[in-house]
Amino acid sequence: MPRRASSQPPVGGAEALARSTGALSTAATARMESDLPWFGELSAEDRSWVGLIVQAGIRGFVDWYRRGGDSPTPTGPELATSVFGAAPRALAGVITLQQTVDLVRLSIEVVESNVDALLDPADAPAVHAAVLRYAREVAFATAEVYARAAEARGAWDARLEALVVDAVLRSEADESVLSRASALGWTDRGRVAVVIGGVPASRTETDLFEEVRRSARAAGLDALCAVQGDRLVVLLGGVDDPSAAASVVVAHFGPGPVVVGPTADDLAHGHRSARAALSGLRAASGWPEAPRPVHTDDLLVERVLAGDGHARRQLVEEVYLPLVRSRGTLAETLSTYFASGASLEGAARQLFVHPNTVRYRLRQASAATGLVPSHPRDALALQLALVLGRQSGRQAGRGSGQDDPDETD
Repeated sequence: MPRRASSQPPVGGAEALARSTGALSTAATARMESDLPWFGELSAEDRSWVGLIVQAGIRGFVDWYRRGGDSPTPTGPELATSVFGAAPRALAGVITLQQTVDLVRLSIEVVESNVDALLDPADAPAVHAAVLRYAREVAFATAEVYARAAEARGAWDARLEALVVDAVLRSEADESVLSRASALGWTDRGRVAVVIGGVPASRTETDLFEEVRRSARAAGLDALCAVQGDRLVVLLGGVDDPSAAASVVVAHFGPGPVVVGPTADDLAHGHRSARAALSGLRAASGWPEAPRPVHTDDLLVERVLAGDGHARRQLVEEVYLPLVRSRGTLAETLSTYFASGASLEGAARQLFVHPNTVRYRLRQASAATGLVPSHPRDALALQLALVLGRQSGRQAGRGSGQDDPDETD
C-alpha cells in the first residue's frame, strides 16, 4: 500500500515549488543538453517529447506535494500515465531504458540541487524527503513503461516471425517476407536448412524461441522459429552441414523424431528444405531407431513408402541412374545378389563369374551410390531404387518413358 507523509508540507514551500516549476524544467533541459550526449543526437521532435516528459515529471511532483502530506504517494501505473503519457509509445523505441534512467536521475538531481536556493531553509528538509519518495515511484513507473513496450514488441515480433516461417513453408517468400525476416534479425548469411520436430510441453513459446536463437547465435547461425500445431519449425541460416546445424538446436525440441531437410540456396528457396523435412517427419515413424536429428536423405525409403514423389525421383536419380551409367552390369549384379539372399557365391554361380568379381562390382556400386549392399538399410534402399528405376523407364542419357504422377507432390 502507498505510504502517506507524516505531516502537511509547509504552505510556503509548496507555493514556492509551484512558482518554480518552469525554472526547474528549464534547468533540467539545459543539463540534458550539456550532460547527456545522446540527447543532442535526437531529432527536434524527439527532443521536444523528452522535454515534455521532464516537465510532466516535475509538475507531477509539485502537484502531489501541494496536495499535502496526507495524499498517497503516486504509484507506478498512475505515474506512467501522468509522466510518460504525454509522449507517444514509439518514443520507447527511440530512447533506451538506460537513457531513460539517466534522464530520471538528472531530473532528480536538478530538483534537489535547486531546492535549497528556492525554499526557506526550514522547508528544504521536507522537500528533499518528498523528492526521494517520489523518485522511487518514478523508477517503478519507468520500469513498467519499458516492460509493457517490450511485451508488446515481443508479441508483435512473434506474430511477424510466425508469418515469415509460414510464408517460407508455403513457397511464398517474396521481397516483403525477406524484408520482414531482416527486421527480425535474419542476416541472410548463407544457405538455409529447415528443422522440424515436436513442441516441448514445459516451455512457453517466447522462452523456447529465445533459447533456440541463443543456441543458433552461439554456433554462428541465424534462426527463425514458429509453432504450427504440435510441430516446432526452425529455419536455420548460414548452414554448411544440415545435420551438424540441426544438432545445435535439437535439444530444444520435444520428444519424438527431429528431421532436418537439405540445404537451400537462401530463404526464398527454403520451401524446398521444408518440403523434404515435412515429408521426413511424416514418414519417420517407419524407422523407430532413427538418429536424432535425422536427415531427410536417410529417410528416403520411408518417404517413398509414404507416397512422396520427390523421394521416389531422388532415389531414381541418385541411386538407380548412377548404377546404370557407371557400368551396365552393376544393376544386374545387385539384383542377382539380393535375389540369392545376399550370397556372393550364389550370385557368382548365377552370373557365371568368380565371387571376387561379384565382390568387386558391389564395391563399384557402393562407390557410385554411397550405399553399401551388405548393410540392411542400404540394401533396402538399393532394392527399392532398382524397382523404381525400372518402373520409370529411365536409362542413362535419356528421360523417363512415362510421367511420374506424383513427381510434383
